[in-house]
Amino acid sequence: MSAKKNKILVPTDFTRVADNAISHAMVLAKHIGGEVYLLHVVPKQNEVDEARRKLDMETGRAKALDSSVPVHKLVRVGSIFDDIGDAAAEIDATLIVMGTHGMRGMQFITGSNALRVITSSNVPFIVVQERPIKADGYNSIVVPLDLHKETRQKLTLVADMAKYFKSKVHLITPSESDEFLHKQLVNHIKFAKQYLDERGIEHDATIAKEDSGDFVKAVVKHAITVDADALVIMNLAQGNIFGLLGVPYEQEIITNQAQIPVMCMNPRETGTGGGWSFQ
Repeated sequence: MSAKKNKILVPTDFTRVADNAISHAMVLAKHIGGEVYLLHVVPKQNEVDEARRKLDMETGRAKALDSSVPVHKLVRVGSIFDDIGDAAAEIDATLIVMGTHGMRGMQFITGSNALRVITSSNVPFIVVQERPIKADGYNSIVVPLDLHKETRQKLTLVADMAKYFKSKVHLITPSESDEFLHKQLVNHIKFAKQYLDERGIEHDATIAKEDSGDFVKAVVKHAITVDADALVIMNLAQGNIFGLLGVPYEQEIITNQAQIPVMCMNPRETGTGGGWSFQ
């Protein structure tokens, strides 16, 4: 373990789903030995004092959940599309936990706006709805694998999370009739299984009955079947989270009907196995 402190940033607009994001962050911080930063963005300077008063109350509620986790307050004047990423960089955040309906009226966690916020930062996001986090965290994690080499990068963070929560990882790929593409997918599964085996992480692998055209639905269905606590995806080119295997279904994944939290990250420019880590 390095000396770096894990810092979790939580944008809040004081709604129920934002409060749930804080609950997720507090449990995560407890398990990874981190601290939580609550962020509220206001459009005008004259709204700062009121925001601080509200954040004081939110801080009190967060500490009531777990007094051992340090909680800090941040107020910024500006735009959520810029200030979330800027605040994350300022505090050197490890992770951002955000509610899907946060920042009321702006609808910034649906459709293309979701990716606009996520791509504003190099820090991984966990996007939650109203489904509460279990006391012992994320025990069952679903990881879709596609043909993009960048999707391997998420295994670093998946492995870290699985170790902290003693999770089981469920790998899934689409069915692919093309022999060359099928072989690539099989190689990605082999890589992932070896990576997790070397780290002593329990896992299984599934090839979906559905092909790439229905892969998003297959992933959500599989996540429901294994009672997943989290889904882990990559944000790839043109906002297409499943890269070569489909069209942009970010809203369908992030706002999935089962309300499974979704971890989404942007690919790093170098390497296929390195990336993020809770250290």
